[in-house]
Amino acid sequence: MDKQINSGKVVIIGCGFVGAATAFTLMQSRFFTEMVLLDANFDKADGEAKDIAHGIPFAGQMKIYAGNYDDITDASIVIVTAGANQKPDETRLDLVHRNVDIYKKIIPEIAKHNFKGILLIVSNPVDILTYVAVKLSGFSKERVIGSGTVLDTARLKYALSEHLGVDSRSIHSFIIGEHGDSEIAAWSSTNVSGIPLNNFCEMRGYFNHKKTMKQIEENVKNSAYEIISKKHATYYGIAMSVKRVCECIVRNEKSILPISSIMNGEYGIDEIALSMPAIVGIDGIETHVPISLNDEETKSLKHSAETLKKIICGLDL
Repeated sequence: MDKQINSGKVVIIGCGFVGAATAFTLMQSRFFTEMVLLDANFDKADGEAKDIAHGIPFAGQMKIYAGNYDDITDASIVIVTAGANQKPDETRLDLVHRNVDIYKKIIPEIAKHNFKGILLIVSNPVDILTYVAVKLSGFSKERVIGSGTVLDTARLKYALSEHLGVDSRSIHSFIIGEHGDSEIAAWSSTNVSGIPLNNFCEMRGYFNHKKTMKQIEENVKNSAYEIISKKHATYYGIAMSVKRVCECIVRNEKSILPISSIMNGEYGIDEIALSMPAIVGIDGIETHVPISLNDEETKSLKHSAETLKKIICGLDL
């Protein structure tokens, strides 16, 4: 008999820097009452679980332990962070074949165990691996979510908040497309509490819009490379991004997030996963949300999709 989904249970597959930071962040969130850590190295998962569990007295009661694929059947969310790390001189797309091979082992195991919840893909390149996860699992597109440009968008809002001296939560903007080198800042729809970005900049004494926006966009795009060059990995920002996606799911918020998912013909893009704003709730992706893009942004989005499609065509799925 099929197990019922346990809404308070989350599984994290992969206990490297990102997986461990995600587990630590989710332990403090109080969204879940049970968290299972899986890793190819069981002792690594067991060590992380024990270490994080020692903080339970400070955060609230929950069960944290290392497990195996049998533990995923009744989970509400399975988060996959497993994969090779991005090296300092490497792009996210350079990771493709190594991580696709890893996913060919992981995703069929998840499907085999009759998992009915939401599959959240975090490993890079996240757009390619989100597509791979849908194809290898046979799950509906709505149930497979990539963390996409949720972090890139947070980086953009942070950079704009620093530049303008305003709360980042009052800034409404998205990074769209690939989580990577071809990503696009959707400037034409960016606003600060409903005020168009250029108008708000002028309110704050800034007038050289084009140059400044280009510099901010480049800084956001390259921020991961900068961090990796200095500390060899990024994990806190993505862990908090994963927490935000989980929050939308478990609370059925129906918030709009720039997650990665397979497109259904929007903007002329089909059968490729990339990031566009979407309504996210307990059943996964409810619908994509069309945002206003100018001609240049639309062209760049299609270029981003083509970049990803070329990689997909070279994969043996």
